[in-house]
Amino acid sequence: MGCQVGVVRLMGGWGRPCTKLLPTRWPPNPPHPGSILLLLTGLTVTATVLCIIFFTPLILFTSPIWFPIGAFLFVVTAGFMSLCGFGVALVAGLSWIYRYFRGMHPPGSDRFDYARSRIYDTASHVKDYATQYGGYLQSKEKDAAPGA
Repeated sequence: MGCQVGVVRLMGGWGRPCTKLLPTRWPPNPPHPGSILLLLTGLTVTATVLCIIFFTPLILFTSPIWFPIGAFLFVVTAGFMSLCGFGVALVAGLSWIYRYFRGMHPPGSDRFDYARSRIYDTASHVKDYATQYGGYLQSKEKDAAPGA
């Protein structure tokens, strides 16, 4: 809301009251957000310190109960989250494989094709090398073992 005109009583000359129309702001200026945050921070710190003071004995006396329960809950929660993560990874991998074999070219399929061609080329070179020099190695075996 903007400024509204209101009636303000002022003291006139020689102590006589007079009435004048002066601009007044309504609603009054709100507090600065920084001061509100500072107040909330102080209340939070105060509440935390009081809770620590009052609940520390209770926590210490009941810790033999809470520690095994907490450890069990931690293991169960970590196992569940790991299972969910592995499930998401499995679904993502199967989705990629499905799109690859359907010819939809998922991201990274070009690198996969390049690696596959490199493996095929290397295998063919090894095969050619083995056929060329295979007789040489077999003749050396006969020389090493003449009775064989």
